[in-house]
Amino acid sequence: MATIQADFDRLALVGDESWNHNNHYHDFLLRQVPSPCRNAMEIGCGSGAFARLLAQKAEHVLALDLSPQMIRLAKERSQQYTNIDYQVADVLSWDFAPEQFDCIVSIATLHHLPMEDILSKLKTALAPGGKLIVLDLYQASLFDLSIFLIAVPYNYMLKFLKTGRTRESEAVRQAWAEHGKHDTYLTLAQLRQICKKVLPGARVRRHLLWRYSLVWRKG
Repeated sequence: MATIQADFDRLALVGDESWNHNNHYHDFLLRQVPSPCRNAMEIGCGSGAFARLLAQKAEHVLALDLSPQMIRLAKERSQQYTNIDYQVADVLSWDFAPEQFDCIVSIATLHHLPMEDILSKLKTALAPGGKLIVLDLYQASLFDLSIFLIAVPYNYMLKFLKTGRTRESEAVRQAWAEHGKHDTYLTLAQLRQICKKVLPGARVRRHLLWRYSLVWRKG
């Protein structure tokens, strides 16, 4: 956890909120949010881009991140959103009340955590009828190689159209490369096996830009 915190403290200082593979799917994730939604939580909120969108659909949002620098940025950029509570926290040690949230969202965060343990904890924290919404990275299989042949040029095209460039700055690339040295991912087959045990009926979907989504409604 200390290494991950240091990585994202560094990324907070060099990154921005321009288009990327995660926020490309924000609209898709928002469509999964239940309505009405009283209490929502985002795990790994970063600088708060999705938490601010979520706050427009939920009465209250608890947004957690391990990085103090990310939370500092999130608070600075969200001053008009009085219904967001940003907290520096390790979600594994955070004490959630049972059946507390109508919606829990996590973007590119759960791969840092023991998947079966965190899914079980989030399942308990969801209210009956509540939804868990996850976007994350996965370990590619041989099947995915053909998909990536499409994804690579599509990624460059989108990057240029959205930002006017085809690659990040040197500082950002170095920070992500350093972080990637200790990142590990599940295959979709492994993830589906865990969901079968912990979240029966969960919908796991492969997306083009090296991401999968997991959507599950409790009860």
